[in-house]
Amino acid sequence: MKNEVLPKGKIQVTSYDMNRLFAMTEQLRKRSGPEPVGLDHLEEELARCAEVSQETVPADVVTMNSRVTLKDLTSGKEITCTLVFPDDADSTQGRVSILAPLGMAILGYRVGDKISWQMPSGVHELQIEAVHYQPEAAGDFQL
Repeated sequence: MKNEVLPKGKIQVTSYDMNRLFAMTEQLRKRSGPEPVGLDHLEEELARCAEVSQETVPADVVTMNSRVTLKDLTSGKEITCTLVFPDDADSTQGRVSILAPLGMAILGYRVGDKISWQMPSGVHELQIEAVHYQPEAAGDFQL
């Protein structure tokens, strides 16, 4: 797999994920009732990322449906979770929504990256420790 050279710290999102995430935000805005928290923030994050192809995204980048281990550098606690779309979120299964603060915090970052992010309990510094499964690296291009 060919890696694209990007500036350090630049988050990477595949074109496929980018299209699905923008379609999701559009659909959620069309629903009746209150708009889900985080849509504007997600769109801001997507606007500043580098869009890459599914074939060239490095295997250590967190994409949608990736299973990752994170370390909270504030508490030292490690968690393993899968980044999913809101309808697939399930905290009992470690499935974190892209609209959750943690989900938005990790999308597009690579193993070793440190991220400071506002969580409900305050600002946390996270480090991506491992990407155990990434659909693109596994050849699962339609997940």
